[in-house]
Amino acid sequence: MDRFSILETSINDSFAEAVRTGLGARPRSLPPRYFYDAEGTRLFDRICELPEYYVTRTEMTILRRHAQELPAADTVIEFGGGTGAKTRLLFDAFFRSSPHMTYVPVDISRTALLDSARSLLETYPRLQIHAIQAEFERAFDLIPREPSLVLFLGSNIGNFNPEESRRFLSALRGHQLLVGFDMQKDQDVLHAAYNDCQGVTARFNLNVLARINRELGGTFDLSAWEHLAFYDQRETRIEMHLVSKHSQVVRIGGETYAFDADERIHTENSYKYSVGQIHDIAVQSGLRVEKLWTDEEGWFSVVLLS
Repeated sequence: MDRFSILETSINDSFAEAVRTGLGARPRSLPPRYFYDAEGTRLFDRICELPEYYVTRTEMTILRRHAQELPAADTVIEFGGGTGAKTRLLFDAFFRSSPHMTYVPVDISRTALLDSARSLLETYPRLQIHAIQAEFERAFDLIPREPSLVLFLGSNIGNFNPEESRRFLSALRGHQLLVGFDMQKDQDVLHAAYNDCQGVTARFNLNVLARINRELGGTFDLSAWEHLAFYDQRETRIEMHLVSKHSQVVRIGGETYAFDADERIHTENSYKYSVGQIHDIAVQSGLRVEKLWTDEEGWFSVVLLS
């Protein structure tokens, strides 16, 4: 593809090390960024279309309403853009005031980067794309240094704990940031969003074990594990786990891991915020809230930080 380049970093080595570290610890865990291989990306795209999963459609509504209010940008950096559907809404507005634009998407999934690039380049003939396949923290030294607009949408920031959120936002000072925050709301709404009737979220969660089998020679029996997602009110977060249905032994690349019945692997947190918490995180990161847009029900907020 003309007007396209991709910088790839060593994802597989990091994946193997993360699995060894996470499964060797107590309690056991796996980082949520490793959900997103080609199959995981496909499943997440299906989640975004589910009636229970309000996050994507609510954020899209906010962006449609307020895209024209965003500052013009010649360079747009996006962490975890996925298929690029929300990016298109912003580009339609940006290209009205800018003859050319450079887009720097950062994602762990090479498939997502390539698929979104093909689609965006067909639509926007004045667009240049310099993609970076990397874990987010490895990309800070690879993105452009000149002030840009950084997109971090889809409530991806909710996967970080508060300290990680502050670290991430602090590392991007000097840029303007457009960040999607999922807000605190009725627990029944949250429970349904992460326990959909079709079981797509369960398959998405289990896919990380299938990925270990495919890429690292693991021996997980997926039928011996079940999806668990619940809201922790004290921490104001959804937790996702995989639960062992019975005692079992799994081998991965020469290592052996014994799991007890009902033992969990913690795969994801998704923090939910209040307006006050958003302002606190901004201040603690050396930033300020320029604008905060939300939907009628207050379920989601898109926030411009500088």
